[in-house]
Amino acid sequence: MLAGLTDRSWLWIAAACYLAGLVSGTVSILRGRRQSGPAINGFIAAGYVLQLIGLSLRGEAVRACPLGNFFELFQFTAWSAITLYFVIGVTFRSSTLGYFTSSLAAVLTLVSLAIPAWDATRRANLFGGNPWIELHAALALFSYGVFALLALTSAMLLFRHHSLKSKHVGGWFSFLPSILELDHISLRLLWAGVILLTASLAMGANYWLRDTALVHLPKLMVTCGVWAIYALTLGLRLRGLLISKRFAWVCAAGFLAVLLSLWPVNTNHTPAPPPSAAQP
Repeated sequence: MLAGLTDRSWLWIAAACYLAGLVSGTVSILRGRRQSGPAINGFIAAGYVLQLIGLSLRGEAVRACPLGNFFELFQFTAWSAITLYFVIGVTFRSSTLGYFTSSLAAVLTLVSLAIPAWDATRRANLFGGNPWIELHAALALFSYGVFALLALTSAMLLFRHHSLKSKHVGGWFSFLPSILELDHISLRLLWAGVILLTASLAMGANYWLRDTALVHLPKLMVTCGVWAIYALTLGLRLRGLLISKRFAWVCAAGFLAVLLSLWPVNTNHTPAPPPSAAQP
């Protein structure tokens, strides 16, 4: 029975698990109870495994990392955010961060599944069999997942500031991590995202400089623009010129730029050169 499931079927079940985590956390909030970390993490873990199966099946079908249309881009971004949550977020033992993460994953996966037009065209052998260009694209999308998780911690930081300013420290606000803790994890995520995107751009530039026709100018400009936003944010944060609420607002707004950048990234694919022609 399970062998007969399509990649989209696996991804629908994964989205249902993320949604279950969101509903479970929301019910706890409405009842004024602390969210159950094991329960939320269980739903997220189940969704993560199922989503990985679905993306793996899609990758086998298209013979490449599944990054060929809006559907795959949204799915991969959600999967990347969940990956970073398990690598970094769980160490903070914050059920609230798990709740926000399940919310993000549910929204990204369900929206992409609910719009059939986003998956109307599948690009097979998208990267021409070149593993380096495929790694370049995967690293870029993985950094987008990092920035998605950064947007979540930034939103939590803004909620914490609001609770302290309005002196509402009880109820749901009491479950939020401290400002210092949220600031630390946000800075770590910003570092990780900038490093990954820098590596991706450096890897892509190695091929683009040899043949500028490999990458369309709008795609290059948008991707570099996203990198510049976060690199500048990191520089200002390290110099103490962008801190507290302003830092959180910039990081949260930056993810909107990430989502908007997916349109030129998706619509400006250029076939990759044969592996033999693209080797260093």
